[in-house]
Amino acid sequence: QVQLVESGGGLVQAGGSLRISCAASGRASSSYAIGWFRQAPGKEREFVAAISWNGGMTTYGTSAKGRFTISRDNAKNTVYLQMNSLKPEDTAVYYCAASRFAVLTAQSDRYDYWGQGTQVTVSS
Repeated sequence: QVQLVESGGGLVQAGGSLRISCAASGRASSSYAIGWFRQAPGKEREFVAAISWNGGMTTYGTSAKGRFTISRDNAKNTVYLQMNSLKPEDTAVYYCAASRFAVLTAQSDRYDYWGQGTQVTVSS
């Protein structure tokens, strides 16, 4: 079992930055790839970014490329999502998820454990 807890969400103005965190705990949690997804009201869940267990590989969704950076500190069992140049359309609940899948993936059904989410609101 892996437990994931997101934090750091909040209200930010358009053009601003925010860093959200995902704290992992549980058996072998540092051996899991971690992904970030987001879901806005009335919209489908969207892949944002993912990072391999050792941080050596990352992948980003289209909306995140060039603006967001995913990183992890396994000593702290924490994965971060640094979000810059935020836009109102980035407003959503952001979830982190853990996957044992061998290849980084944007498919949500490849993720085994999910956090409860953190709200990010970007005002115009």
